[in-house]
Amino acid sequence: MAKKKLIHFQENLTFPHLLQPAYNDLFTGFALRGKWHEQFFGNDHPIIVELGCGKGEYTVGLADRYHDKNYVGIDWKGARLWRGSKTVSECGMKNVGFVRAMIDHVEQIFAPSEISEIWITFPDPQLGKERLRLTSPVFLAKFRNILGPEGIIHLKTDDPFFFNYTLDVIREQGHQLLYSTDDLYNSGNTEDAVSIQTYYENRWLGIGKKICYLRYQLSTK
Repeated sequence: MAKKKLIHFQENLTFPHLLQPAYNDLFTGFALRGKWHEQFFGNDHPIIVELGCGKGEYTVGLADRYHDKNYVGIDWKGARLWRGSKTVSECGMKNVGFVRAMIDHVEQIFAPSEISEIWITFPDPQLGKERLRLTSPVFLAKFRNILGPEGIIHLKTDDPFFFNYTLDVIREQGHQLLYSTDDLYNSGNTEDAVSIQTYYENRWLGIGKKICYLRYQLSTK
C-alpha cells in the first residue's frame, strides 16, 4: 500500500489541475488568489468549492454535470486527491481544479467574493472541538470573506449532532436557512444532494444511516 501511495504522489506532480502550494507561498501571495477566473479557468463562470473533498466525488460529479460552472476541490491528503485528479485528467475536464491545502487557509487561496458556493461533504464532527468544525462561527467568518453576496453553503452529513449543531449556529447568528432535512433519501428531494454520492456516503447508506442535508446563506453582519 505504501508503494502505491508513493506512485500516486509522483503522479500527482504531473497533473496541471492539481495545485500543491507550499505553506509560505500561501502567506506571501498565492498566485491564483483573485485570479482564478482569468488565469486558471479562462472564463468568468461561477466558482464552486468543495471543502474536504476527499476523492472529489462532488467536485468531479458536479463539474461533469454543469459545464457552465467551475469547481475547485480542497483537501490536505494527496492520496485522496489523486483519484479525483486522475479522473479529471483521463476525461479531459477543463472546469475542475484541486488544491492540496488545509481548509484553514481558504482565505489565502481565494479573494473576497471570488466564489459563489461551498459544499461541505461528510466533515469530521470534531466532538469537543467546536472551533475546528467547518460550520462553526470561526470558519463561517472565513467563508463570508470569500463568498459572493448571494453565496450558498451546502452541508451533507451522517452525524445528527453535527447537523443540529449547524442548525443552531444558523439560528443564533441570523443566517438564512434555505432548506433542511434530517433524512435526505426519504425527503422527496431530487437535487444534486441526492444524485451524487460520496464513497463514505455509500458506506453509511449501506448500514442504514440517515443522511442529513441543509443549505443556507450567511448574514451580511
